[in-house]
This record gives sequence, C-alpha cells and structure tokens, in this order.
Amino acid sequence: MKKLLAALLVAGLIVFSLLLLHDRSYDWGLPEDYPAPRVPADNAMSDLKVALGRRLFYDPRLSRDNSFSCGTCHRQRLAFTDGRARAIGVTGQLHPRSAMSLVNAAYASRLTWANPLLDSLEVQALTPMFGEEPVEMGMGGREREIIRMLQDDAQYRKLLPRAFSRDRDPYSILNVTRSIAAFVRSIVSFDSPYDRYLQGDPTSLGAAEQRGMALFFSERLECFHCHGGFNFTDSSSHSNAAVERVGFHNTGLYNVDGEGAYPAGNTGLHDVTGRTRDMGRFRAPTLRNIGMTAPYMHDGSIATLDEVIDHYARAGRSLGEGPFRGDGSRNPYKSEFIVGFSLAEPERADLLAFLHALTDTGVLNDPAWSDPFAATAEPAGAGSVPRR
Repeated sequence: MKKLLAALLVAGLIVFSLLLLHDRSYDWGLPEDYPAPRVPADNAMSDLKVALGRRLFYDPRLSRDNSFSCGTCHRQRLAFTDGRARAIGVTGQLHPRSAMSLVNAAYASRLTWANPLLDSLEVQALTPMFGEEPVEMGMGGREREIIRMLQDDAQYRKLLPRAFSRDRDPYSILNVTRSIAAFVRSIVSFDSPYDRYLQGDPTSLGAAEQRGMALFFSERLECFHCHGGFNFTDSSSHSNAAVERVGFHNTGLYNVDGEGAYPAGNTGLHDVTGRTRDMGRFRAPTLRNIGMTAPYMHDGSIATLDEVIDHYARAGRSLGEGPFRGDGSRNPYKSEFIVGFSLAEPERADLLAFLHALTDTGVLNDPAWSDPFAATAEPAGAGSVPRR
C-alpha cells in the first residue's frame, strides 16, 4: 500500500509539473492547432506578470546611465530588432553581432546566435543587463541600484508584490528576469497572410506568393531544411514537442583564409566549443517578419533580402576585397544544404513576395507590446495583454 501511495504521489507530481510546463491557464491568443510555447514550472505565465515585464523591458533605468532599455535594441515596429548591422551598447561599444528578433523567441530551443547552452529566456535576460563582454546595458555590479529603484517606484511597488505574491521579498533580480522573460514569451506572431492562408483563407496569398511558397519548400532551393516548421527555423520547441530541435549551420558567408575561417572573435558555435568543425555555424533565425528585420545574417553584412537570395543562389558569398575577402562557396565547413540554384527574374520576384507574406503587421503595432513610457502608450502597468 505504501508503495502504491508513493507511486500515486509521484504520478500526481509529474502531472502537476506538466500542467505548469504547458501553462494552459494563460491565453496565448494562438490560432487553432498552433502549439503553445514551453513555460518553466517556476515562472508560470500571467497577464499581470506580462504587464510587469513589459514595463521592465522598456525601463531605461535598468541601464548604467538611464538611457538604454531592452527596447532600445528590440524595437517593436522592426519585429523587435534595431535595424543596425551590429548592435551598440550603452557605452557606445559596437557588438560583433546583430540584435535578433524577439518575436516567437518563446519557441526557440536555443537563444542568441550561437550558444548551444542557452535555452532559457530567464537566464538570457541576465546577459544584456550584466554582461561585460560586450557591454549592453552596463549594470554589472549595480544590482543594489536596481533593487532600490524597484522599491522606490510606485508602479513596481504595486505590481511586484501582486505578480509574485508567494515571495517574502518580491524585489529581486530573479523576479526582474522572470518578468522580462514572461513579456518576451508573450510576443507570439501567427497572423501573417501565410498563416491566414493555412487557416483556410485562399485570398490571403496571391498567385505570386503561392508560387514563391512552392519554390521556398522545394528541394531545388532547399530553404525549408534550415527554415522549416511552424516557426520557419530548425531550432524550435513547444509544449507538445517530443523532441527538441537544435540546428547550427555554416552558410558559406566567409572563407577568410581559404581554409574555412570566419572573422576572429565571431566564429559562431566554434567560439564556444573550440571545435574546428563548428567554424562558422550559427543558429538559423526564424523567417517570420523577415521583411522587417534587415540587414541580415549574424553580423548584418547583407543589406537586403534580394542580396540574401544572391548569397544562397551562389552557394556562398564571394568577397573580392577587404579584410575578410575570400570565396565562401568553397568553405569546407559549409552546410550540405547550401548547394546553389538558379532563378529566373519572375521566380525571384515570387520568392520575395512569399517572404514578405510572412510579415504579421499585428505584432508590429499591437499596443500590448508597445513602450508604456511613450506619451501615446497605454498606462504603464495597466495589465493590458496581447490581442486575443
């Protein structure tokens, strides 16, 4: 009997944990048949927590000189990117990589461009605030300043104890990162013309876009191998996933020494593992809202989607001058899916039309994800939630 009771208790705990993981109580506002994101058991979603995270996300007081916020590098109208080739931190330091889109980051199995270990939005939120190489918000060693700001601010004094009612002291860095993670996790985008087409609206994609879709998913172009699935990336997960998908790829962007090298200090997965075969391997970002996130690639070195198509059509980029000159198509570590192709001009136009049909204008404009400190925004901490 004791063994039976113990087994039932363990089973109950497992079920309870799974319920927390799936977090079915939160309304994601997803179309039918789309999976919900995974949610950590210790950071369940709530409208209140998302509203709190929204305020923290846009609060410049989380930076060294009160001039910089998460929203500085992740602007809503640009699908939460910043339009720069490479990000710039609060000190003016130029970063080696571009700011990735935060749209659907809730579904990313790994975060940032090339860190195989970083799989939590809660942990990721620490890096921009406290990281020192490179400096982003510059708050390393200033943790007590953040706590005092939270305790002195009337809105945070109201929101934090409510969002974390079980904590004896809700004013903590942990709760800051949990709240920001909850807000970022709420930014989901599945209302593009492509999505509406899949949901049964045949008029949402025109003839050119449908032809472009056929090209995109063809073996001739191979795009879908790295940018497939519901989120157009092979590094994804969700609440119903039995297997977590993680992919890093060398696309032949560089071949600095003729032997496969990428620019020093920006070698992708190789920077973490030190393994030669990981040279130039970066995570394939989602292509959702790709028309809004120029410039492209991990270092913003390709300006337009048209040039991105050129890069893949050639099976790698050739740079004839400058410090990084070399023929990327001959990179020995290049992905097997980067084989090159030819497109007639009408086909190119069709492919571009399809890529632009992945833009969800709602996520770019919804006030629930906007800056609450802006003059025209909803009142900060009002508890507003994304469209339902």
